[in-house]
Order: sequence, then structure tokens, then C-alpha cells
Amino acid sequence: MSEQKENLKKNAWLRIKPADLPAVHDFNQGYRDFLNQVKTEREAVAYIKQAAQGHGFVDLDRVASLEPGQKLFFQQKGKICALVVIGQEAMENGVNMVVSHIDSPRLDLKANPLYEADGLALFKTHYYGGIKKYQWLAIPLALHGVVIKKDGQVVSVVIGEENDDFVLSIADLLPHLAKEQMEKKMSEAIPAENLNLLVGSQPLGDTADNPIKKKVLQILQEKYAIEEEDFSSAELQAVPAFQARDIGFDRSMIGAYGQDDRVCAYTSLRAALELEAPKRTAICLFVDKEEIGSNGNTGLQSLIIENLMAELMSKAGYNNYLALRKSLANSCSLSADVNAAVDPNYPEVFEKMNCSFLSRGVVLTKYTGSRGKSNSNDANPEFLARIRRLFDDNEVFWQVGELGKVDIGGGGTVAHYMARYGMEVVDLGVALLGMHSPFEVSSKVDVFLAYKAYRVFMQSFCNQ
Repeated sequence: MSEQKENLKKNAWLRIKPADLPAVHDFNQGYRDFLNQVKTEREAVAYIKQAAQGHGFVDLDRVASLEPGQKLFFQQKGKICALVVIGQEAMENGVNMVVSHIDSPRLDLKANPLYEADGLALFKTHYYGGIKKYQWLAIPLALHGVVIKKDGQVVSVVIGEENDDFVLSIADLLPHLAKEQMEKKMSEAIPAENLNLLVGSQPLGDTADNPIKKKVLQILQEKYAIEEEDFSSAELQAVPAFQARDIGFDRSMIGAYGQDDRVCAYTSLRAALELEAPKRTAICLFVDKEEIGSNGNTGLQSLIIENLMAELMSKAGYNNYLALRKSLANSCSLSADVNAAVDPNYPEVFEKMNCSFLSRGVVLTKYTGSRGKSNSNDANPEFLARIRRLFDDNEVFWQVGELGKVDIGGGGTVAHYMARYGMEVVDLGVALLGMHSPFEVSSKVDVFLAYKAYRVFMQSFCNQ
């Protein structure tokens, strides 16, 4: 069989039932709407909470004891949350957990961002996560986040998303003067300290001392009740201002900012909302800080899993530490994160026998890490065999994946932070083109299959 015919045989568009095709496109319309509404982790938690409440989930704090079929919602610090559906089995036997992250690469405003130079007012930024800095120049940027004033008042900020909104941007150097810049390595051509946002050019009257900065401060005070010192207790993120769009004459793909990892967050959310009395308790967890190492008290290196499980175990009637440890060790989990799709423009960095492709189904990634599997979970084959059987029995089309050739790169997920409890873990997600860029590309059929994969895993997977 030729390579072309073999590739077509694997294409999920040809394998999915024709009757399911309308559902694929309908599901992705909801996904596009989600991407347009949610561009920060705080916005993700707010969206998830509203969706959970609309499907009968109640706050975990309001429940004294647990019964099969209960639907519970948990959140922490506005940037991490979980949906829990209590199963029929004793919780000591473990749970089925799907964990995705809701942060994405971006530009954060510094604590003292506003300054004036050469007739312009600008915001200084510090990039968050792994980015190619040049990709963030000469595009429209929106500003999302919160400002917490000294008295505790919260000022929510979303600027640049409406058609008549202004946007921010970072000017690039014109090619006529960029000879020296263009001779540098790409990683060095744009210094991080040059990622400064244009925010104004009109002076406040005939003032000698920083008149343009003062004009911006006047607008911030009058329109948003924000003073310059308030930036020191703010969390403001510059993100691409453009909307999610269908890609291709066949509208088979979606292009948008933040699909790593909100594609897995949305698909697992939709799956969790539909669960009914699963065999094992199902937990759909959404965490922060993955793009910078899962540190901090909203990242998975915190005790969030242990604390959540301890509260659930206590309300289920277990009051000893051993039962908690046994439950964690008996649990099974999917680290719901994306992988890199083979890009025909850059075939030299992929080992095609083991890398993932767009439109061939969800990606099972046995190990991540870099070079010699450094900082990788490396899932056990016994667990992978059970996952394969589960997916094949439920027509969830899947492929294996690896993050490029061995000596070229690599990357990590949250999988090894879950595996330290002794639970079985494997990475499962969607293949993307242009990962970590301001406009990542996914296949609609892969997005739909990720939803099916997470749903069947949480609803019926058994640890045997």
C-alpha cells in the first residue's frame, strides 16, 4: 500500500460515521465561542463555574456527605477548579481523573509598566511561557485581567475584543533599517525588554513632564478608576485580539489563540458535564501555571490534588491518611495536553513513524521530556493497553505521538506531578500546528474525538 493510501486510511474524517459529521461541526462551534470568551485562566474558571451550575453541579463546600451521582464543583483562588461526579465504587478504590491546564503563553504587564519615551506612552511586559518573541510584534493585542485596589475593590479589565474597542500593539522595526536585526539569530533579534506595548501618543495639555503618560493616567483614572500604583497589585495579560476562525475551504480546522491547552480544557469540561453515575468517581481538574513549570499555589506542584482528595475522602466517611494514600495510588489519570502535529513545511524536525498528525484522532503520548526522556512520566504499558481497548471499543480514533525528533527538542506536561502519587497516568490530547504561537491550528475532528475520549474514560474506565 502506498504512503498516501496508508495516510488516508488513518484519517479520522474518513473513519468517523457520516451521521456524526453534523455533531463534529456543532461541537466545534461551541468550542470557537469558548475560545472567543476565554483568554485567561480567571476567565476559564468563571466560564466553567457557570457551565457547571447550569448542569446541576453544587459547590463542594455545601455538601456534608457523598452519594453516588452527586455533581460537585470546587474552585480555588479564581484560577483553579474541578468538576467531581461521585461514582458507584468506594473512593478508596481510586478515581478517574482528567487534568488540563488553562493558562497559555502571553505577555504579562510588569508591576510598574507605564512610561513615556520619544513622544509615545508604552507598557513594559514580561513574557509568560515559551514564545517566539517576534510572533508578538505587529499584531493587535487585547488586555485582559484584574486590578485589585488597596481597599480590596476588584476592577475587571477586558479591552480590545469588541469591534469598536481600541487595541494595543508592539511595533516592529521597518525592513529598511533592520539589516543588523535580520542578521541575528531569531532568538536574539527581539530582546525581551523591547516587547513594549503602545498605549498612547496624545499629550495632556502643554505639560513639560511626561505629558503623554499623564494623559494615559488620566484616562485610566476616569474610565477604569485605576491609579498608577494599582498596577503593583494587578494581573494584566496582553493576548491576541483576533477571534477564533475556521480554517480551510472545507472549514475542517480551527485557528485561534490559546488552544494549548484550552482545547483539552473545553473538551474535558463538556465530557464532565454529561457524566451520569460513573462506575468510579470522576474528577475533571483545571489548573494554572503549567506553562511556567506548574509552580505556585495554583499550579499542580502545589498540594491541590491531595487537598481536594482529602476533602472528598473525609466527606465519604474516611478519616485516616492511609485511605487517602491508597485512593491516590489506585487512581488513573489522563494528563490532558496537546502535542505537536507534523508540519509539512518543517518535516526535518519530525520522526514521522512516531509523531502525531492533524486529523488522525487523539494523541496518546507515552512519554514527554527532552533528549533522554528527562522529566518525563513514561506511562506503563499495562495502563496503555487498557486505554487502547477502551478507545477501540468505543470508536475513539487515536494515534501515538512524540514531540519531535529525540535530539532536537522536547517538552513537558503535568503528568509526572500526578504520577508521584502512584496513580497510572498517560498524556492524551489534540495535535496542534503552530503550538505556542498567537494563532494555533487544530482539526475539528480531533477536537470532537478528544471530547469522546475524555467522556468514555471518566464514565466507564475501570482500573483492572
